[in-house]
Amino acid sequence: MPEFMDVHHGMKGITADQLTKAHNADLALEATENVHFKKAWADPESGEVYCLSEAPSAEAVQRVHERAGHKADEVHAVTLSA
Repeated sequence: MPEFMDVHHGMKGITADQLTKAHNADLALEATENVHFKKAWADPESGEVYCLSEAPSAEAVQRVHERAGHKADEVHAVTLSA
C-alpha cells in the first residue's frame, strides 16, 4: 500500500500528551478509510507536526484527519525511501 507523509502547521507549543491524543484519534478512525497511521512527530517550537501513514490515497488520509478534528495542511506521497 502507498505511504504518505502529511504536515500540520500552526501547532506551536504542542505537548507530548496532545500529540499522543491526536494520534490516537486518528488510530480510532483509520480503519474506516483503510488507512494505517504508522508514526507521528512534532516540533513544538515551530508548530510543525508530521504523520506517516499507509493508505489507498492522500484523500483517505485527509478524511481521517478531518474526522479526528485536525485537517492536514499538506499530504505528500512517499514514493522513494532508503
